Amino acid sequence: MEGSAPEATWPGIDTSKPHPARMYDYYLGGKHNFAVDRETAEKGLAGWRAGRVAARENRAFLGRAVRFLAVEAGVTQFLDIGSGLPTTGNVHEVAQAVAPSARVVYADNDPLVLAPARELLTSSPEGRTAYIQADLREPQSILAAPPVREILDFGWPIALMIVAVLHFVSDEFQFQPAQVLATLIDALPSGSYLVASHITGEHDPVGPTTGARAYRAAGLPAQLRDGDEFARLAFSGLELVPPGVVLVSEWRPEGGGPRPTPAEVSWYGGVARIR
Repeated sequence: MEGSAPEATWPGIDTSKPHPARMYDYYLGGKHNFAVDRETAEKGLAGWRAGRVAARENRAFLGRAVRFLAVEAGVTQFLDIGSGLPTTGNVHEVAQAVAPSARVVYADNDPLVLAPARELLTSSPEGRTAYIQADLREPQSILAAPPVREILDFGWPIALMIVAVLHFVSDEFQFQPAQVLATLIDALPSGSYLVASHITGEHDPVGPTTGARAYRAAGLPAQLRDGDEFARLAFSGLELVPPGVVLVSEWRPEGGGPRPTPAEVSWYGGVARIR
């Protein structure tokens, strides 16, 4: 891919192994990815031709969810875990466009994210942004990170963003995904929100399964879940915002134009209030 990150310029990063953040960047047309990321992504796309459509719909869902939170729910603090590489429509860009004082902390476990994050995650003068290198599977370290405690006020509602991440946390991990989420949610004040999304094989039993198989073959965890499984995992005990858990393309869509089919999207999303 022309303009992709040259391997030689990233010392300390293993460019022989793919990473989900860089693969997602490739799906979205970004340039911060290596040959191994593109090769693995193309193996998945060979069987799931709608994969790029699904990634774009998920990204659009994130933007609509952030605008809802900042405008309608009045939440102006965001903790985005598994944020991936900066691209267009980042959380702070969307939030600060409508609430300039919004504060956002990003977290991802790919060291490549750090350099472009420092360069591109420029806050509005009224707000603040920061990036930490951290792993969702170690929630306590995220919560204890100095930038998280310095930028986010845990006395006021915080939006926890777990978008396009849970399908990389398999049930066999020592820290199971439900425990990870419980740890994070329990640390947030009442009135906070959770935004989450997850790939499914319900509407296309072949495409997403092929994609997940390509990830696992490359040593990357990947687990598909149906809508009910995702809802129980992410939103049990929380107050879902209408329309509930739906395909990301159907979560408060904007405009009246045609939308992709369920099989093309194959990605669920939802937003819920933490009581």
